[in-house]
Amino acid sequence: MKATAELQVVPIGEGVSVRRQITRVVELLQGHDFIIETHASGSNIEGELAEILAAVGQIHQALHRDGSIRLVSYLKLETRTDKTPTLAGKRL
Repeated sequence: MKATAELQVVPIGEGVSVRRQITRVVELLQGHDFIIETHASGSNIEGELAEILAAVGQIHQALHRDGSIRLVSYLKLETRTDKTPTLAGKRL
């Protein structure tokens, strides 16, 4: 099932800059067959629902393995039955 999503990953207790962790998140997302649009507070994703959900788990595992102690992720998902959801279809 195709889906669109907005993902925001928040490393907690990492200090003022979380650039290293967020760069890693984007690298991990780019390893999937997604259309990705990054923005100031997260990333928009278009892909298969199961793969998006698996990617969030992979991100948490990788960042914890890299030393992040606490992560909070906010994930908004959209699926549709009347047509295939796309990021292009969201643009005004």
